Amino acid sequence: MKSIKSYFNPLSKDLYADKNRWETTQIGRQIETYTNHFFPDLESAEIAIFNILEYEGSKNSASEVDCKIRPLFYSFHDERLPKIVDLGTLQLMDTRKETFQIIQMVCKELLGNNIIPFVIGGGHDVSYALYKAYASLDRYIALTAVDSKFDIGLENDALASYSHLGKIISHKPSHLFHYTNLGYQSYFISSLAIDMMEATGFDTIRLGEIKANFNEVEPVMRNTDFLSFDISAIQHAYAGANVYSSPNGLSGEEACAIMRYAGLSDKITAVGLFEYNQDLDVNNQTAYLLSEMLWYFVSGYKIRKNELNPNIKECSKYTVAFEDGKNEIIFYKSLNSGRGGMGIPFSKEGEKKLQNYYVACSYRDYEIANQGEIPERWLKTANKFN
Repeated sequence: MKSIKSYFNPLSKDLYADKNRWETTQIGRQIETYTNHFFPDLESAEIAIFNILEYEGSKNSASEVDCKIRPLFYSFHDERLPKIVDLGTLQLMDTRKETFQIIQMVCKELLGNNIIPFVIGGGHDVSYALYKAYASLDRYIALTAVDSKFDIGLENDALASYSHLGKIISHKPSHLFHYTNLGYQSYFISSLAIDMMEATGFDTIRLGEIKANFNEVEPVMRNTDFLSFDISAIQHAYAGANVYSSPNGLSGEEACAIMRYAGLSDKITAVGLFEYNQDLDVNNQTAYLLSEMLWYFVSGYKIRKNELNPNIKECSKYTVAFEDGKNEIIFYKSLNSGRGGMGIPFSKEGEKKLQNYYVACSYRDYEIANQGEIPERWLKTANKFN
């Protein structure tokens, strides 16, 4: 595995080198941390945490003070952790372009070795570098952004927090299989932008819809490769350390629940928490919430079921036939976890027999099909193969 040590700054030896500072069940005792004379062994690592202080495309800013999230996360109790490594702080290069290239290279190396990069900090446009890491591995991904806005920007806008999604969509060749926005707030979004997202076959789920049917978030996470979380989607009362925060948004409990669903998802291979402005975090409230969100992701990850594609032999099978007598949807329910999926037939070059692409679904999708309608989740996915 290629060494990435040179791209990171170590953490304070005085604060993090002495493992006896923590109890045996605290995360700080169990995690491997980059300090002056020790760099974590990545060979068997499963999750790599690091922070990025790149805010050139954002109105938020970096802080010269040590990260407030890290010591809180280290103080939490958990047992039988997966192997988590803390790589410290990514070094910024002389130019923003070079920094994004380093982020892409580091994430490509981690992803290529089945290590989940968990990125903390930086503007939301850092997502673009993570997307390019997937593209450089020739992987087509489903990107889900928890965000109060779409961040499309205008065609001629420079890469920034408010325009990075537009850059991802226009990147050629495209490696964006699907995009979902979770938690947009209608007064921030023009009707033209909503129409454009609908025309491209992307999913947009309004904040009110999430609060009314929160369980629908779970299949979204199971269909996601990269979760990009802009903390401005959280109510100011819970995460005020962000110049973009507003009175409405997700609650702290809902943000943590999303992260647990993300941890449970066998498909998610990268996570980013963006737009944390530490200098605004006077009472450490936002740092507490973000560290709890990280804890919930790990707690979900520990009990992943290895159901990226359903083991048909361990599933109940339900076929819903439509009145035309030609079309049908096959639903699968795992006997192990109780989670559901739908099979979407498609033609594969060189294969005479139709193949099945499996998309995670909810019980609501099954109910919709039984009412004689094609679930939107099935239809949008099937259209991508035509």
